[in-house]
Amino acid sequence: MRDLHVPAGPGLPEGLVVPAAELVERFSRSPGPGGQSVNTTDTRVELEYDVAASTALTDTQRARALRRWPEGRIAIAASEHRSQHRNRVAARERLADLLRSALAPPPPPRRPTRPSRGAKERRLKAKKERAQTKSLRGRVRD
Repeated sequence: MRDLHVPAGPGLPEGLVVPAAELVERFSRSPGPGGQSVNTTDTRVELEYDVAASTALTDTQRARALRRWPEGRIAIAASEHRSQHRNRVAARERLADLLRSALAPPPPPRRPTRPSRGAKERRLKAKKERAQTKSLRGRVRD
């Protein structure tokens, strides 16, 4: 098993490398339709990563990840492909995507703003025009 490389992104300017020793992979038979002697290989992959005990994360990154996963562990199961290798790759890609999104810093807080005078006037003008259009749809009176 090789190390997991998480590509660079927000909160990860140089990316991240998770050592293979920190990842736990288990294999089992994938459920699904089949007859006699169908899918007898262990193609389903369960990938676990202990965020709380990881040496690859800084303290800030660990705190962000633990906010997302308070129990401290991430478990991913992949069984959509027929080969074990492709399921391993899919599980690792999902774990990398989850880590990249969890380690991103929170967005800056919204600064409250007020609509400008022109925006208010345009909104009221549009409302009046719409009301005029709808009033013309009523019954025709003599």
